[in-house]
Amino acid sequence: MDIKQIYMNADALLKGHFKLSSGNHSNYYLQSAKVLENPKTANLLAKQLAKQIKQSGIKIDTICSPALGGLIAGFALAQALDCRYIFAERADGIMTIRRGFEIKDNEQVLICEDIITTGGSAVEAADVVESLGGEVVAFAALANRGFCHRQESDIKTQLNCKLPQNKPLFALADFTFEMYPPNECPLCKTGSKAIKPGSRS
Repeated sequence: MDIKQIYMNADALLKGHFKLSSGNHSNYYLQSAKVLENPKTANLLAKQLAKQIKQSGIKIDTICSPALGGLIAGFALAQALDCRYIFAERADGIMTIRRGFEIKDNEQVLICEDIITTGGSAVEAADVVESLGGEVVAFAALANRGFCHRQESDIKTQLNCKLPQNKPLFALADFTFEMYPPNECPLCKTGSKAIKPGSRS
């Protein structure tokens, strides 16, 4: 399965001048929402991701996604793995699990995102799960930006990866793009202005 081609076909691999959630700039941007707006594509990708996870032999009771980006990917993965699905969300800037969701002691939980960059939001969701007595056994995403090592990839973990090194990351493909601090961005130096197409303002 050519994941990059699927993103390109969905106009989800954007080229231009973008401001990322980290504050850095890049000339490429992944917009997984454009891929996931097609339910058939979402199910196809989730089944492929589920296949990797099943082959690992890891036991999973529940999928948990940080809102907003991971919601559709997480739900589709839970459906493919036939397990329970919940999500974490920010309330007053703090990641929390509410809406009546409960986690049992030692419940085996996988944290699922649409895209893993450094993994910051995924780790916040994992911390909430573990504070409620669950055990986070793995992380997953459709796409990996290449800062964290994933299963079946030769890319090594970078210093800015926030995911724990003792938990596996499953993803379908690596997307590695150049990123620049705003004061060193060559695109800015040409007079171009960065835009922010993501879900966070």
